[in-house]
Amino acid sequence: MRIAIVENTAITHHGQVGVALHEAGALVRQYRPFADGILPEPGSFDGLVVFGGEQSALSDDTHPYLPTLGALMAGQAAAGVAVLGICLGAQVFARGLGAVNLLATAQEFGWCEVGLTDAGRTDPVLGGLPAAFPTFEWHSDTYSLPQGAAHLAQSPAAPMQAYRYGRAGYGMQFHFEASRAVVADWTRTFPDLVERMEPGWTAALPRRAAAAGVAADAHGLQMARVWLQLVQRGV
Repeated sequence: MRIAIVENTAITHHGQVGVALHEAGALVRQYRPFADGILPEPGSFDGLVVFGGEQSALSDDTHPYLPTLGALMAGQAAAGVAVLGICLGAQVFARGLGAVNLLATAQEFGWCEVGLTDAGRTDPVLGGLPAAFPTFEWHSDTYSLPQGAAHLAQSPAAPMQAYRYGRAGYGMQFHFEASRAVVADWTRTFPDLVERMEPGWTAALPRRAAAAGVAADAHGLQMARVWLQLVQRGV
């Protein structure tokens, strides 16, 4: 099983997705187009994962590869290849599918509750989760639902939390890959930024991680494992 991973920023944690990839014995190739512009070639992978970043999905002036990445995700998902976009990855995927990107309109940070839609309750990846579950969020942008996609999850601040396009093309606004260890490292690495997002975050982290992080970790790993099963079914 060949997995192509696209990283959109210098500090990228694979988190629970990385755990599931290791368990499955996947052959992983990483791409960093923000540094060199190189993206995976269609046909070179069985599954494509696109992680987040600090830029917007419309930052073509600083990240000119973004339109090509969105088209790659959309084309592969339409062909039945498993695609997974997380946070910025979901926004770029939505752009590639012709949706509208909405900047600075839906800020969320920390462990938040996300609820499944009717379609989400029967979805192959999300259907095994509780109707409402905690997961980590860090974003201010959102998007409209791509035409032809199933709306899977929502929250009060950002109704477009997850969608599925085709057999196994998923956009997840929330950072289900972000385990407690990942969140702790983000907090250490970006102390000023997290405090601007939520004053008092660093001091409250141990309490909030204990309250919501254990369940969020379990749900995140479950989602990663089930998505990889969809990759394997398409090989």
